[in-house]
Amino acid sequence: MEAEQTDALMGFDRTLPNEARLIDYLMGGKDNFAADRAAAEEVLKIAPELPMMIREGRKFLGRAVRYLASEGVRQYIDIGCGLPTQGSVHQILQAVAPQSRVVYVDLDPVVIAHSNALIDTRGMNRVVRADVREPDALLDHPSIATFIDLRQPTAIVLKDVIASIPEDDIVTMISRRLVDRMAPGSYLLFSHAVSDVSPAVTEDLARVFQESQVIDGDRPDVRTTEEVRRFMDGLELLPPGLVPLPAWRPGPGEPSVDPTTFWGLGAIARKP
Repeated sequence: MEAEQTDALMGFDRTLPNEARLIDYLMGGKDNFAADRAAAEEVLKIAPELPMMIREGRKFLGRAVRYLASEGVRQYIDIGCGLPTQGSVHQILQAVAPQSRVVYVDLDPVVIAHSNALIDTRGMNRVVRADVREPDALLDHPSIATFIDLRQPTAIVLKDVIASIPEDDIVTMISRRLVDRMAPGSYLLFSHAVSDVSPAVTEDLARVFQESQVIDGDRPDVRTTEEVRRFMDGLELLPPGLVPLPAWRPGPGEPSVDPTTFWGLGAIARKP
């Protein structure tokens, strides 16, 4: 009963699987519950390559953040950040631009609790609970508005979070409001699964995620490349554009997987 009361106070239900905790399980973490593990085992039957794809997503994040740091960006808002892992934005920046400010944003109270426990928020990092579906309220949150100067170039990280929102009109609203609030010279760091490469796999995954309530909505499949590209209208896509994650500016010895078989895309887009 005590655990149930604590869950209710925190605002989550451990009997329902959660995307961040599901990913944690796939990567060998311990911050997950039975419902997350059961859902993860179901998706592994459909797409056993998912752990590899998550690792490639982390590599992409590292390359992209280091690029932005080389361009002088010193403010980052990571929306839908998920549970803290090795290779998080602030850890990447510690090696290349330690004076950077980073705000982690998520709606999941478990993510917020773990982030506050593991990330030093006394210095250059903050952790905020907010909903990406309410972008103005998110950016106006006191812990962001007093810490990030949106009049200066800022990088907003939308790593996979938009793929969890099935309604195109809501995603369009989110991207437009975030871009409207950003200063010229700011960036969106973006990644999203697409259906072009493995439509049968992504269709089955969409079904399992919706049936298990990992994703709230009713969409027969994830978006296509062109549908994702529209969310960056009005922005300058930096070379090499919207491409499979392993093909985005690979480092020495990369890519380690065949990009043509990879159904997750990434890009950095700049506000002129």
